[in-house]
Amino acid sequence: MTDPTSITVIPAAPLHALEIWANPQAVATRVQKALGFALPVMGRSAANGAITLMRFEPNVWLAEGDVSVLADTLGDDGALTGIGGGVVRFRIAGPGWRELLLEGGVFDTSAAALPAGATAATVIDHVGVRLHVESDDACVVYVPSSYAQSLHHFWDAALPLLGA
Repeated sequence: MTDPTSITVIPAAPLHALEIWANPQAVATRVQKALGFALPVMGRSAANGAITLMRFEPNVWLAEGDVSVLADTLGDDGALTGIGGGVVRFRIAGPGWRELLLEGGVFDTSAAALPAGATAATVIDHVGVRLHVESDDACVVYVPSSYAQSLHHFWDAALPLLGA
């Protein structure tokens, strides 16, 4: 018997929007030196033990974790904006997580489209969300806090309908 698909609210964590406004190559070099990894490309994430960067937009990354080293690294070429108070994180895990995301959404959730480390921005049940695929078995969904309760209720109602 396989484990059931689950929806868990993840405790709050430091979340920031990392924007690069100017000198992108120089900033990328400085960030790589400071963090020990390159800025992830569109639709991907990268991490070390302290921070995860997820790229959802051409010049914007979601930074989760300790951003203290990034403020000085950016200088006047970008900004870090705290957004943690406006976002609720859900972990959807188990055999039906990809199918559950399709309840209220229409996009490719296949392992080929969303492998471990992938990021995506989409709409689920009329709510704009961000996805970060942690592994083959789990995805973190970043939901605006004003919609978190209703989306959680929507998913809870959909769980019994899944084939997994």
